[in-house]
Amino acid sequence: MTTIPFGVPRLDSIIGGGVPSGNVVLLVGEAGAGAREFMYTSAAMNALAHADPERFDLHYGDLADDARIPPEIHYLSFTADRDYIEQELAYTMTDEIVDAAVDRIQFRDFSPEYFQLSPIPRDWYMDETTSLQDLGSQQNRDGVVSALGDYLSEHAAGNLVLIDSITELIGTIGDDVTWTEVATVMRGLMKASHQWDGLIIALVNLETLDARELGHLMDAAGGTLQFEWESGGSQRARTMVVRSFRGVLSRLESENIVRFETEINEGGFDVSDVRKIR
Repeated sequence: MTTIPFGVPRLDSIIGGGVPSGNVVLLVGEAGAGAREFMYTSAAMNALAHADPERFDLHYGDLADDARIPPEIHYLSFTADRDYIEQELAYTMTDEIVDAAVDRIQFRDFSPEYFQLSPIPRDWYMDETTSLQDLGSQQNRDGVVSALGDYLSEHAAGNLVLIDSITELIGTIGDDVTWTEVATVMRGLMKASHQWDGLIIALVNLETLDARELGHLMDAAGGTLQFEWESGGSQRARTMVVRSFRGVLSRLESENIVRFETEINEGGFDVSDVRKIR
């Protein structure tokens, strides 16, 4: 079975090299608990493998025999532009990784589609170089969900796509998007991902969802990683729990792995310790 690496070295080694291709994985996290850093690391490390193989080998190591680096990495955001994401990447890992990787990441900012029906002034989210023709084209779009679907149809096949984040999409509910549409989009993503044979990673802020809504999203995804803060004495630690993962969870359970302790180092997000069921 072909796998696509998350780009998180120790986790990939534990799960056999990465994620079975044709998957949608949710990163569900409390604020600051590591979900966003996981996404940044996945984007940068997969891009680094193309941009600078020697530096990739230094920070990541050898790929598993069945693992393949996707030919393209697409980072999609509903509210942030390329400059902002690059800045966030630089907060997560060393400049040498970011500087080498960013040119191999294709960024798509959906701010025009996301904000076009809101009262937000256009100059808050429109680039100075946007032409009147571009503005008219964006106004005629059906909306952010349609724009997202069109982009994925064109670019997702065989590639790594990171969606930052489903939380923003949920935030449009009550305007031109309903919760049913969001859940349907996720189910459609999972169905299409089998044909695309790539990997889609979608970020979700845990605090924005109730248990029923989270359950709907988890049912529509191939895997869910949950990122939490854990308190012990005077210290707080980031942890990651595999809530569900078709094709991967059985391997983890056979190894009696229940929870990962995580850290942010110069290479980005990584697993620092593995806890097993006692």
